[in-house]
Amino acid sequence: MRIMGLDFGAKTVGVAISDPLLITAQGIEIIRRKEENKLRKTLARIEELIVEYEVEEIVLGLPKNMNDTLGVRVELSYEFKEKLERRTGLPVHMWDERLTTVAADKAMIEAGLRREERKEHVDKVAAVFILQGYLDLRANKEKET
Repeated sequence: MRIMGLDFGAKTVGVAISDPLLITAQGIEIIRRKEENKLRKTLARIEELIVEYEVEEIVLGLPKNMNDTLGVRVELSYEFKEKLERRTGLPVHMWDERLTTVAADKAMIEAGLRREERKEHVDKVAAVFILQGYLDLRANKEKET
């Protein structure tokens, strides 16, 4: 079993996959589209990855505002969640993604990546942070029981 993490943006979706033991998250790709509302190919690619990696759950970033309010991106994320659930039949968990892009950018700066390289990979790395946070919480809950 594996879990997929998604960072859903206006024109990209960063994708991360857990290892089979559900311990670590690895970024695998960024799905790009020309227009924000064109999701057919994006959903088809996600379905291909689900089959390839034997994914049984999805974690989708929830882009709340820093003051904990919900904006337009949150509405779009919930609509995307519904589409994912309909198309894949898998459970989709929402995960607070505040500061994941900032953390991803900081990690890449510390790794010595130039600005152009960071822009190319930030969504995939943000998906890793989203998924890793979920995996860590899940592991901690299992330890408590």
